[in-house]
Order: sequence, then structure tokens, then C-alpha cells
Amino acid sequence: MNNSNFTEKWSENVIIVDGDYVDSVAFNLIVNFERMIGRHIPEADLAHWLDCIALDGGLKGQDTETSVIFIHDNDKEEMKDFRPSKYKDDLNEKAFHDNLGEFVMSSFPVEKVVSKDDFIIDIVKTAANHKDVKRVMIVANCDDGTMVDYLRHALKDADDEKRITVFAMQPLAGGNFRQEILGYSLMSALGIKSEEIKANN
Repeated sequence: MNNSNFTEKWSENVIIVDGDYVDSVAFNLIVNFERMIGRHIPEADLAHWLDCIALDGGLKGQDTETSVIFIHDNDKEEMKDFRPSKYKDDLNEKAFHDNLGEFVMSSFPVEKVVSKDDFIIDIVKTAANHKDVKRVMIVANCDDGTMVDYLRHALKDADDEKRITVFAMQPLAGGNFRQEILGYSLMSALGIKSEEIKANN
């Protein structure tokens, strides 16, 4: 991953990630699937995972720019079950380029003056209402019904031309957004193949 000049301009595609949440989901998948398939599972490949999220969120191989915004607790310095993982050293103001275009990453710790939910919702609303943004992909703690309610409210008046996708571990009821199952992209990034699962069922 290379250094990138991070600017305040918004890309056509925006991925908003609760880093602490997705790291905990990756950890649980690793623990459960190591037991199920009987082998060591390495950390998730972050670039591969972001590609999966982008594709599930509507990218079709265009050479475009995608902004990736990681939100994390102030006391967390890294995601323990991804590589690369350190918010400040590996992710903030860094970028990588592949067949889907350039992914420009930034990370923001949540300060004590605001809750993480409020911080995430504020970014979601800003991205969803920005004229230059065409696709918004949201990975937040939707296991918590409160966050789901916040998202439904924040996105109820979003422009129908925007493609907004919320990723969760379980299907969500209602909401002015598309839904995708988060576990599929994480399993792919962790190198867990469906044949392995079928063989052990």
C-alpha cells in the first residue's frame, strides 16, 4: 500500500467501516471455522475484503476511486484479525490500486465528546447527501438494533439514485437501502472456501 494525499473531496464510492466491529466479527468467524474445518485460518486480507464490499455495493469493475473511512475507538490502534491492520501506520492516508480502481483510506478515532454511533451516522448522512457520491457502503454494528434504527432514520430521505448498501450478519427489516450479508465477504477474505464447509458438514 502506498502513501496517498488524502483530501476532503468525496469519491464516487464511499465505504464506511466500524473497524472495531468488523474486527470482532472476523475473530468470531476465525474461531468458529477453525473448529469446524480443522485448520489454521490466517488474518483477513484487507484489500481483498474491500474489493468484495465494493463489488457487493455495486461496483462493476470500473476504474474509479473509492474512499474507505475506518471509524474506531480511541483506545484501539489496530484491527487484530486483518492484514494490514494498524489504523495510523498502515491505513490512514494510504491507498492501493487494483482492477476496481484506487482505494483511498483514512481512519478516525472516536473522541469522548461524541458516541461512535453518532459519529458513524453523521458520516453516513454526509456521504448519502453529497452530490458527487454515487454509492455508499456501510459496515456498522447492525447486531445492535439501535444502530439499525439510526440508519433507517438517517437514510429515509436519501436520493433514490444513490446506491446505498448496508452490510450485516443477518437480514434487516425495512429501510431505504439495499442489504448484503457481511459474512460472505469476510469468509472470502479469510480464505474459507465453501467446499471446506460442505466437506465438514
